[in-house]
Amino acid sequence: MDVLVLIDKLDDLVHNAKPVPLTDQVRVDKEEIYDILDQMRATIPEEIKQARWIVKERQEMLAEAKREAERIVKEARERQERLISQEEVTKAAERAAEDIIEDARAREREIRLGAEDYADEILNTLEVNLSKFIAAVQRGRERLQGKDEPAEVAR
Repeated sequence: MDVLVLIDKLDDLVHNAKPVPLTDQVRVDKEEIYDILDQMRATIPEEIKQARWIVKERQEMLAEAKREAERIVKEARERQERLISQEEVTKAAERAAEDIIEDARAREREIRLGAEDYADEILNTLEVNLSKFIAAVQRGRERLQGKDEPAEVAR
């Protein structure tokens, strides 16, 4: 039985008790009061046990919730650190890639300019040689033309 119900029974017993004439006192059955008190003594320890159990359960639930919250926060921090680390790695890789691209462009310009200088040098040499060949061809033609005349003169 609930302790509050037993208290209400006790209250009703006193309230409905027969008054003692010419006093503020009432007359109650001692056995009924003892019976209600015995029931209260039996009920209170059980309710205290239940209350303690509820408090213990609540504390365990709070402790579990706190552990779970700490675990979630820890995981979130670890994930944040991994993401930051990955972001830093990505940024470093992007910087390295930009450096490689810039070096490749500089090397390409250097190679292109070197190739252009080499090609210009080869073309210049070819031009000089062609000029010499043309001069030699012209001299050869002139000799051929000049040979015909001196050959006629020699006859």
